[in-house]
Amino acid sequence: MTIQNRNAGNQHEQYTPDFVDYWDDLVGWEGRTASEGGFYEKLLKEAGAREVVDVASGTGFNAINLARSGLVVTATDGSDNMIGKTRENAQQMGVRFAHTQAADWLNLPEELGEERFDALVCLGNSFTHIFDHEERRDILEAFYKVLRPGGVIIIDHRNYDSMLDHGYSSSHQHYYTGKGVDAYPGTLHRQLARFEYKFPDGAHFQLNMYPLRQDYVTHLLEDAGFRQVTRYGDFHRPYDRENVDFVQQVAVKPEA
Repeated sequence: MTIQNRNAGNQHEQYTPDFVDYWDDLVGWEGRTASEGGFYEKLLKEAGAREVVDVASGTGFNAINLARSGLVVTATDGSDNMIGKTRENAQQMGVRFAHTQAADWLNLPEELGEERFDALVCLGNSFTHIFDHEERRDILEAFYKVLRPGGVIIIDHRNYDSMLDHGYSSSHQHYYTGKGVDAYPGTLHRQLARFEYKFPDGAHFQLNMYPLRQDYVTHLLEDAGFRQVTRYGDFHRPYDRENVDFVQQVAVKPEA
C-alpha cells in the first residue's frame, strides 16, 4: 500500500493537501466532542481566561469548540494547509475567530505580540513533532512570552511512557475516533514514533513524532518558567499513568 506523504519532509510538510482532506475523518468530531465533554472549555473558563490562542489548530476542532463556548479565539498552525481547513470549517459552521494565520511557534511573540493572551493551547499531540531538546525549550519560552501573567498553558500528548514501556494499545475512545480509521505506530523506539494512518478507502499516510515522556514534559514547562503543573489522563485526575491514551498537562505563568 502506497504511503501518500512518505517523502513530504518536515512536520508541516507532512500535512499534505490530501492528508488534510482526510484529517476530519480521522478526528471524528462527534465522537471526540462527546469524549472531551467540554474539558478544555470548562478548564479555561474556571481559570478566568477570555482570549485564547490555539497554536496547533489542525482543521479547527478545538479552536471552533472554544469559540462556540464564548471564548475569543485566535487560531494558528504551522501548516498552511491546516489553517486553510480551519478557516473553511469555521465558515461552514458559522464560527468567527478573532484572528487566524499560519505561524511558526518560535515567532509567536513577534507575530502575535507579547503578553497577548489569557491562555494558550497546544493540542492533538502536536508538541511531539519537535525532535530537538533545545528547540522545545525555545518554543516553550515563546509560548510563555505570549501569555499574560497568570495565563494558562495546556499541552496534550500521547501516553508515550506506556507505549515505550509496555507496547502500544489504544481504546480510540478519546482521540482519532473516526469510524473505520486505523492509527498505530509502525515504528516505535526511544527516539521515534512513526504513526501510520489508514482509511477505509485505502488511503495511507504517516507522521513522525518524538515519544516525549510525561515527567520530561513537566520538567520542560517548569524550566520555561511555568508553575503549578497539573496532569490529567484522558481528561480526568487522578489517573493511572500506565492506562490512559493521552495526557493533558496544565500550567500557569506566574503573576509576577
